[in-house]
Amino acid sequence: MKPFATWLVLLLAIGAALPADAGPEGQVTWAVHVTLVPAWFEPGEAPIGTAFMVLYALHDALVKPMPGALMAPSLAESWSVSPDGLVYEFVLRKGARFHNGEPVSAEDVKFSFERYRGVDHKLLKDTVAAVDVPDPSRVRFRLKRPWPDFMTFYGGAGAAGWIVPKSYVEKVGGEGFKKAPIGAGPYKFVSFTPGVELVLEAFDGYWRKTPHVKRVVLKVVPDEATRLIALRRGEVDVAYAIRGPLAEDLRRTPGLALKPVETQITSWVYFADQWDPKSPWHDRRVRLAANHAIDRQAMNQAELLGFAKLTGSIIPSSFEFYWQSPGYAHDAVKAGQLLRDAGHPKGFDAGDYFCDAASTYLGEPVVNSLNAVGIRVRLRPIERAAFYQGWADKKYKNLIQGGNSRFGNAATRIEHLLVGGGTYAHGSYADVDGLFREQARELDPKRREATLHRIQQLVYDKAIVAPIWQLAGLNGIGPRVEESGLGLIAGYVFSAPYEDVKLKGK
Repeated sequence: MKPFATWLVLLLAIGAALPADAGPEGQVTWAVHVTLVPAWFEPGEAPIGTAFMVLYALHDALVKPMPGALMAPSLAESWSVSPDGLVYEFVLRKGARFHNGEPVSAEDVKFSFERYRGVDHKLLKDTVAAVDVPDPSRVRFRLKRPWPDFMTFYGGAGAAGWIVPKSYVEKVGGEGFKKAPIGAGPYKFVSFTPGVELVLEAFDGYWRKTPHVKRVVLKVVPDEATRLIALRRGEVDVAYAIRGPLAEDLRRTPGLALKPVETQITSWVYFADQWDPKSPWHDRRVRLAANHAIDRQAMNQAELLGFAKLTGSIIPSSFEFYWQSPGYAHDAVKAGQLLRDAGHPKGFDAGDYFCDAASTYLGEPVVNSLNAVGIRVRLRPIERAAFYQGWADKKYKNLIQGGNSRFGNAATRIEHLLVGGGTYAHGSYADVDGLFREQARELDPKRREATLHRIQQLVYDKAIVAPIWQLAGLNGIGPRVEESGLGLIAGYVFSAPYEDVKLKGK
């Protein structure tokens, strides 16, 4: 046999002995800092941005934020808008299917929209006149009037565009779906143990790509020090939210890596009682005093090692229509003088300061700063899902520490907190409401930008909120991980896309 033929036979023999495709392998475990709840398995309910931690694994959307694109075609391979801005048509991706093997159809898209009850429910339902299904691969949304933010809300800010299988949901019902969800995402549901963990397994029929990792585990570890210990021991591969001295310790630990992520999460203090004439917060000087009492720079250095942005706004600096606020400088002397001018020379009892339990690291220094100038408050941490539901139900008074991680633009952030009827708005100002209605009808981007800038300036002038920062997520990465998924989607705080997560040597 000739030498070339001999080598060819050997190469063919070696190739035949190797698997054609090894497929997903191994397990990656995340230590998450919040309690997972079944409502986050359900796009129709998904109440807050944290739910996307689960949605990006289990489910898929027509259009969604992805690496390199804030509106990437997903279950829809394309979409178009009519010249009058009243009709949006989506063409579904061929071959996309749910975990039970059913193809994703236009009826599923219509069904998912019509059952949606998330935070954007009222806004979308008030704007969309009808959803039509010309054929199984196309769906049309007909609007009541041109709305420049339809795609922003439907394709990015919320979960209305995330699709569930109509036939399965109708068969098992809403509660049954949350117990055993079926989606069209890269991972299938395996099990959920409340307060302990969510276990998912790779879906090899996912249209974009087969995931690298076989099994994903989201383990609930509320205590920050315990998350770091678990990472050191190799019990988890990624630990979310490691801050302050623990982050410094992690950075010095051989084999582990600190991964800062620039996010679009903004945090602020909301003066819920400012519309009550009997409340001290009705006086702008008191709200200004609170703003000047907070030492944001010291908090940033102590908790986030200086990685946060101090933007002076509830709008992320990366968002369209963002206006750069002058901010409120830390000045305890000025805060004290403002309180005296407002008739509180000895300060006052401001009651409870409500916050998400996972954000007490932020609430504690803010409370200390307020107490130091005479605004006496008590920290009231509440588990995240319950906290945001209670806020939406308007159960809290006095001070509320808020945060928002959702995609969108300046209008999407303003709508929920600062406009009358917003999910988290306890009140509103007529000039802000009027300008918001004006910008929602404005199709010229420049004029719309000017209106949204004016709204943000009014928010600053009235001191409606006390902005704290634009968060930087600090996370720990273990030695087995080649790609954690952190930072792949611009502004997104958690790992995603999950199908891109990869272990070393796999």
